[in-house]
Amino acid sequence: MTLRLVTGGLQTTVQDLGRMGQQRRGIPVGGAMDRIALRIGNELVGNDEHSAGLEASLIGPSVVFERATVVAITGADMGATIDDVPIPVWYPVWAPAGAMLRFGRPRIGCRAYLAVAGGIDVPVVFGSRSTYLRAHFGGYEGRSLQAGDSLQTGRQSALSERIGHAIGSVNSRPTVARWSIGVSLRPAYSAEPTVRVISGAHTSLLTAPSRSKLTGSAFRVSSSSDRMGYRLEGEELTLRNSVELMSEGVAFGTVQLPPGGGPIVLMADRQTTGGYPRIGEVARVDLPLIAQLKPADRLRFRFISLDEAQRLYLDREYELAQARAAISLRHPQGTS
Repeated sequence: MTLRLVTGGLQTTVQDLGRMGQQRRGIPVGGAMDRIALRIGNELVGNDEHSAGLEASLIGPSVVFERATVVAITGADMGATIDDVPIPVWYPVWAPAGAMLRFGRPRIGCRAYLAVAGGIDVPVVFGSRSTYLRAHFGGYEGRSLQAGDSLQTGRQSALSERIGHAIGSVNSRPTVARWSIGVSLRPAYSAEPTVRVISGAHTSLLTAPSRSKLTGSAFRVSSSSDRMGYRLEGEELTLRNSVELMSEGVAFGTVQLPPGGGPIVLMADRQTTGGYPRIGEVARVDLPLIAQLKPADRLRFRFISLDEAQRLYLDREYELAQARAAISLRHPQGTS
């Protein structure tokens, strides 16, 4: 099936869950900024969770579906419509042949994800279909999508076909399913979230006042933030002593403190190593909350233990596995 781009939006790229196992070669993981949104979108349309979809930032694209298919919009609520029918986030939707998807202004969050039955079929580069814009590889020609681009989807799974038939394969108008993913699995997006962090390797180097500021103040997302990292503005943080560090491995959610005193939260396209002090590590379950922040939005940090961060992660994974099983049970083999 072909997706035809009528407009490309502000920054729309092909993304999956990233390039695992390549950092030793200096290749960033990359992938979707809001991974849980993409994973849930793929589950809703019957895809493997690693399938590629579209990530649209702030201003979404206009897309025509050349053939009928099942889609899902997840992540930010950007007022999506298909042939002028409002499409809620977190629901599977039947899109008839020739239908056009449009986006409006972001209502909550700034990154919406489009999952399509079969996934977006672009070449695999270093084990992933994700677009890495800085190095111009992966995705569709290593760049953001633009008007006139055409994307192919992969082969639909049997589950995708059953979901499509159950929603409305005989309908000539877009049809929203009567079921959705559980509310508890949807991240609680906000323009000023409280983000849970665990202590980093160098948290102890902060002065006592700076440690208090880190958790007692709100930080503003700088306009210079991007998929590589979010620069935060607000209270200046300082160390007890100046230190020179060897470059060390960093992760999605590492909170670094450069000499200027303004923290940086490393994001999906982060570098593979860094030499700034690491004063915190964002709990994985809260990474979507940061991924959906726009410039001038604010966030607060709250320390939790490593054990609690791991428990929160495992609880979410268990709930997602339950949702996956429920979707399969709702559309068992042999139904049509």
